[in-house]
Amino acid sequence: MGGSIKIYLNLIISITSITLLSKYLVQTEQINETVAVTASPSTTTNTNLTCPNGYCNVDLDGSQSIVDDDDSTNSANWISKYAPGREEQQHPVMNDGYLRQSSIIFGLTKTATYDTLNSLCYKQMKEIERAILRKDVWAMKVLDASAHKESGFLWGHNFWLGSPRGCEAVQQPVRITLSDMFERTMKKGLLDSLAPFDLEYRVVYLNHNSPWQVEIKFQTERIVHIGLCLPKSCTSPEIYNMTQSFFDNDQSEDTRMLSLHPEVIRVKDMKVSETFFNKLSLKLVVGVLTFTFLMFAAAAVITPLVKGDSATVSTSTSPPDQPNGISKFIKCFDLSDNWKFLFATKENQPNSIPVINGLRSISCLWILLFHVMWYMYFTVDNKTFLISYAEKIVFQYISTAPLLVDIFFTISGFLLTYNFLMNSKKMEEIQNNSFSSNAKVYLKMVVHRYLRLAPLYLVMIGMVEVFTSYADDVSLFHLEDRNDQICQKYWWRNFLFIQNMFEQKDLCLNWTWSLACEMQFFLITTGLLFLYTKNQTKAKLLFVAGLCGTIIWQVIIGFRLHYQLSYDVMFATGTQIYISPFMRVMPYFLGSATGWYLANNKKTSPSPTDASSLSSSSPSNLTDVVSPLMEKCLWNLAILIFFGCIYSTIHRAMSTLATICLFVGGRLAFSVAVSWMIIGSATGRSVWWSRILEHRIFQHVNKLSYAIYLLNPFIINIVFSLNKQSTHADPFILSIISSGFVLVTYVFSILFYLAFEIPYSNFSIMLLKRKKKVL
Repeated sequence: MGGSIKIYLNLIISITSITLLSKYLVQTEQINETVAVTASPSTTTNTNLTCPNGYCNVDLDGSQSIVDDDDSTNSANWISKYAPGREEQQHPVMNDGYLRQSSIIFGLTKTATYDTLNSLCYKQMKEIERAILRKDVWAMKVLDASAHKESGFLWGHNFWLGSPRGCEAVQQPVRITLSDMFERTMKKGLLDSLAPFDLEYRVVYLNHNSPWQVEIKFQTERIVHIGLCLPKSCTSPEIYNMTQSFFDNDQSEDTRMLSLHPEVIRVKDMKVSETFFNKLSLKLVVGVLTFTFLMFAAAAVITPLVKGDSATVSTSTSPPDQPNGISKFIKCFDLSDNWKFLFATKENQPNSIPVINGLRSISCLWILLFHVMWYMYFTVDNKTFLISYAEKIVFQYISTAPLLVDIFFTISGFLLTYNFLMNSKKMEEIQNNSFSSNAKVYLKMVVHRYLRLAPLYLVMIGMVEVFTSYADDVSLFHLEDRNDQICQKYWWRNFLFIQNMFEQKDLCLNWTWSLACEMQFFLITTGLLFLYTKNQTKAKLLFVAGLCGTIIWQVIIGFRLHYQLSYDVMFATGTQIYISPFMRVMPYFLGSATGWYLANNKKTSPSPTDASSLSSSSPSNLTDVVSPLMEKCLWNLAILIFFGCIYSTIHRAMSTLATICLFVGGRLAFSVAVSWMIIGSATGRSVWWSRILEHRIFQHVNKLSYAIYLLNPFIINIVFSLNKQSTHADPFILSIISSGFVLVTYVFSILFYLAFEIPYSNFSIMLLKRKKKVL
């Protein structure tokens, strides 16, 4: 019995020994196989190779080796960690298959081939691949800084920008002082771990054709922006081909799921091009700025001397020396005098029309708010919701702001006609002049108008062209309005104020279409006024025919284009309807009719010395016709019509007939309401809300309205183009941003007014005073 037990125990010990020996031999064989794979450069990629416990790295040549989270790049050290007898905590590395599907930057490293890239770019791309799999800190920063699909694609989020600052942090340490007092779980080196070679942030633009995104047909919507942190050694053409190859092979799960079918259209390296500093427009802008500063300095020297000479006239018997033409021109730039004029306000006189100041001021600021939404659109990552906000009743006052352009047309038509008819001396001169003499008078009026508008306008064209060229090089975003290209080709259209007669897409400074309209309306209406002094009947017939003709034309074009109030149709018909002078002249004619009516109802007709002056006009005979109660009712009716037109598009789904009736009839009623506000203010009687528009502060803002009008889209474009992230449209944030733009635009409008508007306006007046006054 005892012998049997001993034999049984010996058998168990033998079996156990054999089992342990077998396990040891299997483990040793696995390690030797792994060493052979990692050591042999000729070993081909074996996707079925099993790594111990799943901790592997793919080398430059496609082979695999055992790695650990925190190990160096020495293969021998990696393997020694798994030698028998050594036990150490191990961490899983990144999953190759998952990264290939989810990370564009990692997918590009897998797509990179030696035949399509330069040797250094290929080597560094593969190094990024290995480092990501090893979870090296610098590589994880590269992965984090590069693009991945953002949520919200269905609603217009095409900005997969990654982090430009994050890519910079792989090149330069992030300087943050942290104490040792607290325990932190973050990886060591997150702040100061740097890549072993130079990297650059690039943006790849893709044109997608996915059916899984709301398509509004409104500006550029189908351009996907992909930000990548890539080796500096890789050229843009190489990145272009590598990215296209990656998407052609459908290596991204997101592209397959969303059916993107992307096509690479551009790779941007975010550097200013070498040709930028050789641009003629840049040299012209610098030249104009230099000239302006020199004029400021010269005016600061000359003006005190001229004033000093004037002060000694009373003590001298000889007449004072008159300043020559150059001195007079330099004095036009005197900052002190121009500053005082800009901020000077006075009490409203009973015979003035102060509501005009308020209407202009409120309208230009109101349109600014609309421009914020319009010119931020190309950076908005929830475009669909931004458009939906515009259709809500709360935001109707912004979405229908373009209607306020009719206020400017109405006021301009009124001022031109009213001041012309109130200047009896000028009318008498025109009536007695020959055709050639009147042609000279007409030309002087046109030159005065041109000098009033052109200097600031032309400076803005140059600045916008220069900035757009710069922004196209360094902005993260695909620019919708390429003013650098358009203005180089079509600047002469703006110079002649005829840009609105061409396609909307070819507009240089597309917000200046109304300026071209106004100049054209000025030329036509001034010609009719000259004819009016010669033959009132013919002028009236032509005027009525023109007013009726534009109304009929609007109806015809509306039906021909099947016009609707949806934003896509409004955008698509911008050339034929929105910027067309034939469609927009109606408010100007109604303003002219208002000026004619008011001028013919004056008790007296004094002759103002300045075409823009209304201070010498007398009260209207309307006060003898309309009772105070009726006048108050008309005031309130005007404001009801005003806001009724603003909120009339709360429901935009209408038939073509209803749309055209609202479009033509609403604009007609809107202009009539504004005309009554002008007439009512001229009577000297008002209501509480009109007295707000007549406040003195609007005298100051009205002087800046032209500069605000030209500057605000430029400033808005600067801010959003140079932003480092996309913009999320939120009503509360929009209100804060808009307030900031109002303040910034106001400050810069003062600078531009003093530099490029008032000096040349002074010069224009000086030229007109060289001979007898015509205006």
